[in-house]
Amino acid sequence: MKISVIIPAYNRVATLARAIDSVIAQSYKVTEIIVVDDGSSDATSEVAKVYPEVLLLRQTNMGVSSARNNGVMMAEGDWIAFLDSDDTWHPKKLAFQVAFHKKNAQSKVSYTDEVWIRDDREMPIPKKFHKPETTSFENALEYCNIAPSSVLIKKSLYEKFEGFDESLEVCEDYDLWLRILQEHTIDLIPKKLMIKYGGASDQLSTKFWGMDRFRVRSLEKIFDAMNLKNPILIKTLIQKYELLYQGAIKHKKEDEAFHYQERLAFFKSF
Repeated sequence: MKISVIIPAYNRVATLARAIDSVIAQSYKVTEIIVVDDGSSDATSEVAKVYPEVLLLRQTNMGVSSARNNGVMMAEGDWIAFLDSDDTWHPKKLAFQVAFHKKNAQSKVSYTDEVWIRDDREMPIPKKFHKPETTSFENALEYCNIAPSSVLIKKSLYEKFEGFDESLEVCEDYDLWLRILQEHTIDLIPKKLMIKYGGASDQLSTKFWGMDRFRVRSLEKIFDAMNLKNPILIKTLIQKYELLYQGAIKHKKEDEAFHYQERLAFFKSF
């Protein structure tokens, strides 16, 4: 298996080397490491240039989805592994996934369990974020627990689903995994092989309020594309719009509250 590793990076001079080092340390050697500098204003690109193993792609700031998509277009491998520039891998992360896919040739995408680190200490992972034994479209609707940095995916499958939606500032991974799960399995390797570091003030998960605003955009897009409407999808949309409506009322956002009320009425009509 030829694996291309895509590392999107924006102002990650402090953590990029750590991420790259964890790829180089893999017991299963990769075909290439592609760092996509998404218009950094710091020395992120200079860090990447230190490594002869790294191919550097620089672009104007267009967001993480664009960076990942452009990295995949540049990739020569037939499998793609994503790694965020503030995460790292266990040295045998890819080896476990490669062994799984060689044994399960029908599987085209897998992900792993993870460790959370904050202030140099391993943190307990709340039950909500535990990985389900089997990931299905329905059980991923509320909150999809597939971290991009844990994923290994067949390049042809990624291209079939046209990659990450660049119109979504966040929850772009949630959107892609749900689209894939409508037709394919995403298999869990139940080992903690990816390390996620928390606490940075510029992490996308902390940058935006009301993350469900972006999830409902994804869910509505999926809803519009369905010939037969999925009742669990409709139920999830109603639940999320009710929460967004309550939040808008609480924060006195009248226009948004009116919009969410309209969407609630629409989905309750089914």
